[in-house]
Amino acid sequence: MLIKNVYIENNETKQVVRIEDSKFTEIDTQLAARENEKVIEADGKLLLPPFVDSHVHLDATLTAGDPEWNQSGTLFEGIQIWSERKKKLTREDVKKRAKATLRKQIENGIQVVRSHVDTTDPTMTALEALLEVKAEMQDEVEIQLVAFPQEGVLSYPHGKELLETAVKEGADVIGGIPHYEFTRDYGVQSLHYIAELAEKYDRLIDVHCDEIDDPNSRNLEVLATLAYETGLSDRVTASHTTAMGSYNNAYCYKLFRLLKLANINMVSNPLVNIHLGGRFDTYPKRRGITRIKELNEAGINVSFGEDDIKDPWYPMGNGNMMDAVHMGIHADQLMGYQSILDSYNFVTNNAAKTLHISDHYGIEVGKPANCIIMNNDNFYNALNEHSEVLYSIRHGKVLVETKPKEVKLNF
Repeated sequence: MLIKNVYIENNETKQVVRIEDSKFTEIDTQLAARENEKVIEADGKLLLPPFVDSHVHLDATLTAGDPEWNQSGTLFEGIQIWSERKKKLTREDVKKRAKATLRKQIENGIQVVRSHVDTTDPTMTALEALLEVKAEMQDEVEIQLVAFPQEGVLSYPHGKELLETAVKEGADVIGGIPHYEFTRDYGVQSLHYIAELAEKYDRLIDVHCDEIDDPNSRNLEVLATLAYETGLSDRVTASHTTAMGSYNNAYCYKLFRLLKLANINMVSNPLVNIHLGGRFDTYPKRRGITRIKELNEAGINVSFGEDDIKDPWYPMGNGNMMDAVHMGIHADQLMGYQSILDSYNFVTNNAAKTLHISDHYGIEVGKPANCIIMNNDNFYNALNEHSEVLYSIRHGKVLVETKPKEVKLNF
């Protein structure tokens, strides 16, 4: 396959990309098509690595309103509703909903997904179902599964044992929720336990950390210290960290030094956190989001996730990472031209680093031929105009092809 006349990752020079045997084999300004070689004439469109959703919950997807709607719009009511909904989970139910969401994500250029799956369920129904989905859809999408103790590690009966069971059954990543544990001590203990499991089973870590507007919720410093002292380093991810939006600047100055020493990853979920955050405020009303701009400027790796797609925590969602980027740069005021132009990294290269897949991700000779072509010439224009993903190519095969809409003005 030959992809002609593309701007690779906002490069201002048109290039030609050759794909052979499922890999990128040549990238140059001039390459002639060979006999019988499939040619995609991109005509000055944007070529990017595929989108990565670094944080989503496929076990809960498409359950909004079942058994009831989250009327308060709080994280805590969402957890309460989900605790009832998960009682009637079946393997078929989870697989049907997850696959429907994944198809929508794939349609929108996503080829890699990290999904959290609730382990505070003794039956492990959702985990077993998503392990099957992971295997059945591996040709279309790469899935990482996070063993996530939604109702706590120490605060849920046998939570520690259930978390370890999930890891033994095949979870790729170990999660936690220290701010939801009964006490601060439980939160700290849960993080130490998670680190022990990660070392024991050679797993990555991705913790729902300080997803609350409380400035006294400071589990991130504990997680970062563990990452630093154990050497787990960038194998550790802190998701949400919305309490950082309520921390004072003096404390954040100290915290950022630790985050850089620890070299951990951060995941923000702009769509959902804007919705859930600040719910206990009247005015001034907080944004409910972490310090994306400051973390990014400090050289700390930040990526974006969708988090929830039509579930008890978020009634909307369409499987499109462009929505997360659009909300993120607005909410945290990353609105300079260069910031907007570079914002695709939050859902591509930065996310790949978060998921530890950079060795087989990216548009480079020798790497797997996974990429998308967007219907515009650079990401600033693509984001501003809500441009379509024209092609999603995986392992050198066209996975998705989209025809742009035609608009006729009769005036």
